[in-house]
Order: sequence, then structure tokens, then C-alpha cells
Amino acid sequence: MKKKLHILLTLVGMLLINNACTDLKEEVLDETLGKTLTDQEAADGIIAPVYALLPNIFQHTTYFALQEISTDEAILPYRGGTDWGDNGIYLALHAHNTTSTDPNVRNTWDNLVQSISRSITAINTLPTLNNANAPLYLAEARGMRAYYSMLTLDLFGVVFVKDDPGSPSKIIRGDEAVKYIESELLAIEPLVQPKTAVGPGRLNQAAVWGLLSRLYLNAAVYRNIYGATFDFKAEDMDKVIQYTDKIIASGQAQLSSDYFAVFGNNNHTNPELIFAVDQRPELNGHNRMAYFSISGDQFPLAQFPGANGTDGPGITSDFYKTWVDAYGAVDPKRDPRFYKENMSVYSNPADTCLNDADYKINRGILRGQQYGALRVNGAFLRCPDGKLKVGKLGYVTRSKPELAVNFTELIDFTTAGSNYNSGYRVEKYEFSSVSNTGRNKGEADIVILRLADIYMMRAEAKLRKGDAASALADVNLVRASRTATLPPPALTTMNLDLLFRERGFEFYWEMLRRSDMIRFGKYEGKWTEKTNTDVHKRIFPIPQTAIDGASNLPGYMQQNEGY
Repeated sequence: MKKKLHILLTLVGMLLINNACTDLKEEVLDETLGKTLTDQEAADGIIAPVYALLPNIFQHTTYFALQEISTDEAILPYRGGTDWGDNGIYLALHAHNTTSTDPNVRNTWDNLVQSISRSITAINTLPTLNNANAPLYLAEARGMRAYYSMLTLDLFGVVFVKDDPGSPSKIIRGDEAVKYIESELLAIEPLVQPKTAVGPGRLNQAAVWGLLSRLYLNAAVYRNIYGATFDFKAEDMDKVIQYTDKIIASGQAQLSSDYFAVFGNNNHTNPELIFAVDQRPELNGHNRMAYFSISGDQFPLAQFPGANGTDGPGITSDFYKTWVDAYGAVDPKRDPRFYKENMSVYSNPADTCLNDADYKINRGILRGQQYGALRVNGAFLRCPDGKLKVGKLGYVTRSKPELAVNFTELIDFTTAGSNYNSGYRVEKYEFSSVSNTGRNKGEADIVILRLADIYMMRAEAKLRKGDAASALADVNLVRASRTATLPPPALTTMNLDLLFRERGFEFYWEMLRRSDMIRFGKYEGKWTEKTNTDVHKRIFPIPQTAIDGASNLPGYMQQNEGY
């Protein structure tokens, strides 16, 4: 066992590329100081780090920022001229002027390459253990390395190939990278467990099929990232259909009748989730998806008067207008994916006293005057009967009580568009009921793959092959499934523009938008505060720290074009 632990401690200290290319190192405690590990404990201890950085990757200022604030779905102005300035990085990200020194780019890169490094550690260590679960864990580690490689390919246009921890990685791009990821996922497909056996927090059979579907759907982009057009090959679309069919036929996931339950605090057991970041509070997750957008004067929890939002990003008026255009004279809140009202005070202003258990912030896209717990000197006001006092909110915490928390459609980089109340906000994920700060102790798993996306990917593959009728059927099936409230009306026709719009309605703020916009040829378009049409901005710059770290290997780490 000591020999096995020595291998573990040595490999975990290895770097993805080499010691010159990154300063990311693992700090591992020698557990032999406390006890002798069983093979099962050693195996569990080796596979856990492979997943451990997923919450960091899926934070508001890492993958979310790159995938959403760079698109028409999210914009983060310099709030009030004092908040979220951050040396202009969010303004640049939205306008496609990001540089190689952007900390969000660097942190996303660092978390991904460290996760690949941990996967390589597990791949090399698990075969040394005499444990029944070691082969399964080995397949998961290999599959997670392929998933992280998909993210580096999608974001940065590069993939690192490495099996020997002591040797430098080979950097591959384009079709070679697609084939490598494909081969890795196919190799472990028969070895991983069904989702029903391991849950959505671990790589499972349906997740592998879903990742293969996503890879084939985006392969045309990955092969020719700067292309004027993309060649969506019939054989790729056939494979998308093949693997989405497998998931649907397997019964390992079912569409949720309640759309917002998919993003609720109890969603770990929601049948729609296929693969997710396990965010249960005992796992020390974060609540950033719920806190990032809402106001600093919205305090969603009766028991925690210190848990609030931060007045971060809102949706652009361009994205909001897609909803308006779709519903015409009907308010888009008619669509159960757009909005869910949880407090009666919004429809009956006289309902200003609530039981603590009934106090829940509304969900979805939040517009107009916001109501909530009234906070004075750090404590919530109470009605004479002890119930929580709720009312119209103002920006008390910003020392602007005269400024109502009244979210407006206008949001841009002007003074008026950068006020604290500018922009409609998004509260898609439920605010964690145990987060005493608003930032910590996340309960809701963060979605990586869910069944609605499987149907939508199949619909897109069929549409790109000319079968609009089948594509329409898949889209309408998803729409009709949200029966907890009145589902959206069925669509009567389908084309690529409508499908792109529908993906925005179904998946807004789920970190799919940038990839969708590129694939549908929309990323060089113009929207609020964004006019840059440079195709080189489809992928992000390699962080300058990585370029500098590889300076002793001339030509090894080349910056992406356009940066």
C-alpha cells in the first residue's frame, strides 16, 4: 500500500504539460500519517479529484462568463461606475475585445488543464490498485479527460494529448482533435455505468452518448473554426441521431413537467438531468448561478439577512426582443420557461406579510419593480403577527434608497444603461435555501447535459439533413412536456432560424449560447454594444501565463490567430 500511495503522491504532483508551462500543482496530504488506506479508499481518493474542479469551472466568472457574456444573452456593464468594472474585462468580453491577460480566460484555462492533469494521474494510478471499482473509475477518468478536452477545443481550439505524466503533451487541433476525443469516448462507452446506477454527478453511459452527440454536432466548427461556412456532413448528423436515439430509447432520462424544477434545489434526482455538476451543499458547492444577476437589495432567504445578490449581468434587449417577437401581443411570461411567480405580492400588492416558509424569490427572467423582504440595519422587518414584511425594494445597500429595484429593458455601456437597476435579470437556478452569504452552499446541480438538449440536438441534425417535419416534432415534444403549467403552444413550422431561437428560449444562461451562435452563423452579428465581426474571436486567446510558461520550448505554445 505504501508503494501505491507513493505512486499516487508522485503522480498527483505532475503537471499537464511540464513544469515550465504552468504553475498549477496539487497539494496532497500523506494520508499514511493518519491511517493505512484500503484499496477502496485509495480508489475513491484518486477518482474524486477528477471531478473536484467542476464547480470552479462552472462558476460565474469562468465558463459562464466566456459562454454567455460573450453573446447576446448576457451583458455586464460597469454598474453605477463603481461595481463590476474589473479593468473593463466584462465590457471587452461582451464586445469581443478580450485579451490574453483576461483573468476569466486564465482561470477557465487553469481549471481545465488542472482537471486534465488530475485525470491523467487517475489513469496512471488506478491500474495499480487491486480494487473492483478501479476499472470503472479508470473509464470515468478517461472519459472526463475527453470531456475537458472538448471544452479546451471549444474555447481555445486546442487539445492536449498525454498519457505519460513525465512527458510533454502533444498539442492537436481541428479534425485530429475531433477524432481523438471521439476515440476516447467510444473506448469507454461500454465500460461506464447507466445513469440510473451512478446518478447525474458522475460520467455515465447516457452522458457519454450525449457528449458524442454534442461533439458530432459541432465537429464542422471544430474542423474549420474560422470558416465562412461550415460543412455539416451527413455522416456526422447521422451519428448525432444515432446517439440521441440511444439516450431516448434507453429510458435513462425523462423530460420534467416543471421547467424550473430542472434548476431547483432538489434537482439532483430530477429525471431530466443526464450529466451535471454535483452541487449538493455538503459537497461545498457554490450558489453563484443564483446570486450573480439579481439585485444586491434582493434578499431571498428569510433566515439569512446577509444572503443577497450582486447586480451582475442582465439579458440584452436584443435577446428579450426575440421573446417579444415570438409572442407578439401576448406577454412572453405566458411561456412557462420565461417566468415563474412565487410571491403573491406581485399580483396582489396588499399581500405584504408572508410566512417565512412561503417567502421565495421569483424565477426566470425578472422585469420591472421587484418586491422582497424589507431590511433595516441588517435585520428584516416583521409584521405585527411576526410574519415577514415584504414590499417594494429600493437600493438601500447602495445608499440609493430613492432608486427603485425596478429592472428596465435598457442595458448597455452608457451611464443610463449601466445603472444598478438596468437590464432584465435572470434567476433560473433556485437560490440555495442554506446559503447564508448568497454565494456559498449551492444545492442545485449545474446542468451539463439534460434530455431536452438531446431532443434539440436530434432535431437540429434532422433539420440539417432536410427533415424539417421530424425536427418540428422533436421541438414540439419538448415544448409540450412542460405540463406543470400551461405549456407553450406548438410551433407549426421549423427552420434553422426558428430552431436557434427555440434553443435560446429553452437553454438561456445554460452556457450553450456561444457555441450555438457560432454553429448557427450568428456570432459575427451585431447586438447590444457588440459590433466586432472578426471570425478569430470565435475562440479565446491562450492565456499569456501559459505562453510565458512555455517560453523555454520555442514554438510549443502558439497564440491563437487574432490575438
